[in-house]
Amino acid sequence: MTTDSGGTARRKRLLWLVAVQTVVMAALGLLITRVVAAGGLLAPDDTFVRVLAAHRGPLADRISRWLSVLADTPAVVGVTLLCVLGLLLPPARRWSEALFLGGSVAVQSAVFLLVAALVDRPRPDVPRLDGAPPTSSFPSGHVGASLALYGGLAVLVLTRTRSRWRYLAAGTLLLVPPVVGLSRMYRGMHHPSDVVAGLLNGTLTLLVIGSVFLVGRRVPGPATAEAGDVPGPITAEPARPAGTAAATGGRPGDGRAGGGRAVVVRHPRACPDELAARVRATLLRHGLTDQRWASTAPNRPCGDLAEEHAAGGADLVVACGGDGTVRACAEVVAGSGVPLALVPCGTGNLLARNLGLPSDPEKALEAALDGGYSDIDTGRAWGDGLTPTLFTVMAGAGFDAAMIRDTSPALKAGLGWPAYALAATRHLTEPRMRLTIRLDGGRRIRRRARMAVIGNVGTLQAGLRLLPRARPDSGHLELVLFDPQGPVGWLAAAAHIADRPLRRTPAATDGPVAGGALEYFTATRIDIRFARPRARELDGETLPDGARLTAAVEPAALRVRLPRPPAATPPSPADVRTPAPRRAGAATGPPADARAPASLRAPRTADR
Repeated sequence: MTTDSGGTARRKRLLWLVAVQTVVMAALGLLITRVVAAGGLLAPDDTFVRVLAAHRGPLADRISRWLSVLADTPAVVGVTLLCVLGLLLPPARRWSEALFLGGSVAVQSAVFLLVAALVDRPRPDVPRLDGAPPTSSFPSGHVGASLALYGGLAVLVLTRTRSRWRYLAAGTLLLVPPVVGLSRMYRGMHHPSDVVAGLLNGTLTLLVIGSVFLVGRRVPGPATAEAGDVPGPITAEPARPAGTAAATGGRPGDGRAGGGRAVVVRHPRACPDELAARVRATLLRHGLTDQRWASTAPNRPCGDLAEEHAAGGADLVVACGGDGTVRACAEVVAGSGVPLALVPCGTGNLLARNLGLPSDPEKALEAALDGGYSDIDTGRAWGDGLTPTLFTVMAGAGFDAAMIRDTSPALKAGLGWPAYALAATRHLTEPRMRLTIRLDGGRRIRRRARMAVIGNVGTLQAGLRLLPRARPDSGHLELVLFDPQGPVGWLAAAAHIADRPLRRTPAATDGPVAGGALEYFTATRIDIRFARPRARELDGETLPDGARLTAAVEPAALRVRLPRPPAATPPSPADVRTPAPRRAGAATGPPADARAPASLRAPRTADR
């Protein structure tokens, strides 16, 4: 097994530096409260707060109240989340900067809580304008949080922008923490030494997190992007080992759709009338004048596609919706040779993202129809209460499935995929699962984890690589067990997942990484049994809770239309993909009596 030594060293350095920071802050607090206070040297500390309290007035009270609100927990968390999302979403995709800012706020808070518990300093003996929280007066949490957030933004403005106003913007941001500190003393919540300690804690946090995530990182220019930010289509890789996929197509120019009949499966909410009209026009431009449109329904997730397909009436299937619509369509056409074109207009669109299709639905269809065919793998999952069901993206159980189950449909429709993050907060403290794994019929492996995800592809929203080595043409599936322990474990897991897109070549990741927060496995068949029934999901669709989840790869089962890579040349017959060989004795598919109906597993046909 090999690992990314650079990433591992960076994460170890982060843990050690945070530990040192905590020790320094705790030692300083104990020195002030146990040694300096005993010598009577803290009299000016109390005097200054009393002077401020004696000169209070209505206007100053209102100003100090708003300054305190600027640095309280809801404001800091809300601003941090908005800034991190802004850094992660296209076209920014600033992974290191997002980790720096979010990590700074999180680490500062963790250090503050530990130090406050150890020092336990009483608050100033003056009338207070705020209710005293149960934490110690040392160090000031408001000041430390404001420096981690607004000071972190100032660092990003100075180091990651070239605007002539950057010094003014950074200076304004850096004024916030000391002004917040003054307001906290005015309101009787902290001594001056507490405020100084808060400033020190925030500064140390920025230095620690910045040394890990910012130092040595290249800043993408306006016309460039970090290597690996968005996985390219599977046809665009320059070199590939024998037996893996190559884009298929006939003679030069055959990539265009030409004539034939298209069956368009439309999710009415994801694909509104205006988009449907543009899809229709795009198909007409490519010679597909014979179009049959079908709308999805809760009990018919692919409309009447199954009937159309059984009658042999489709030369191309177009899925207009999210991953659920794509999965339902793929269930029908997999193994038949009828190509599937994706119009990504759902919430996640993970298969389209992993295949390198444009995020704009109309452009994605245009690029696919101008491209060629490629055969990709699918997976098939089954278990207690779950009949064998095809999936194209991921199958999971535990934390992710519970998050998907509890996400409000109305919130998802309004916010898109960030709505999942809000639902996730409800399950952060749930107990870990006890589970047993068998890979390709091998020995049982016992583990504990918060979630288990089996992936045919590996990239999530915002380019996060949950399964760095998963590819839809590899001939196997990837499994990750997600089991972070405490705030440091969650931070290490997030850093590992978000750091992957910054690498040109994903490292081999079988085994535990990120201090054991994640563990990876590779197989053609994966059996997971849970100690008790757990929430399960398939391509973002919730399933009944169950105590078993089994998945097997179906190599090259689904034909899709994908953009042709630049300077692509038609493949020779020897280049056309054949399914990857299986390991001797490996059991892959479901039991014979649990296989999908034969009508859905027709032999693959030759290229059209």
